Amino acid sequence: MFKHNMMRDSGFKYVNLFAKVPSSLVVHILLLMLWSVFFMIKEMLIVVSPRNPEQKIIKRVIALEGDIIKTIGYKKKYVKVPHGHIWVEGDHHGHSFDSNAFGPVSLGLLHARATHILWPPQRWQKLQPMLPPERKPLQREQE
Repeated sequence: MFKHNMMRDSGFKYVNLFAKVPSSLVVHILLLMLWSVFFMIKEMLIVVSPRNPEQKIIKRVIALEGDIIKTIGYKKKYVKVPHGHIWVEGDHHGHSFDSNAFGPVSLGLLHARATHILWPPQRWQKLQPMLPPERKPLQREQE
């Protein structure tokens, strides 16, 4: 799925993600924040794949611990995200290997927060926190 090369510099990580597409190679370089332990719903995170510890995947945070989420094709229609976990999904619903396939992700698998796309130049941008309206948690646990 993805291969990556990394360079570190003062808390940021520059990552090349190589995604194989039929008969082509698409290269994206992302800027990651390594030392930030704070994140919120809508942000893009790099997590260690729950099914393959050699692989890192980039997904959007959809729900935090205690939130109730309506799933898309998961074994349960509704899930309350357990303590110490988050619910992550790809932006391509129905074509993404995400929490709808493997369930809530342990915070221990969190690797970094993606902040910018640096390459290819036509995609250069700050990654904006966004969430499709139909993907927000049904119920937020009171803090």
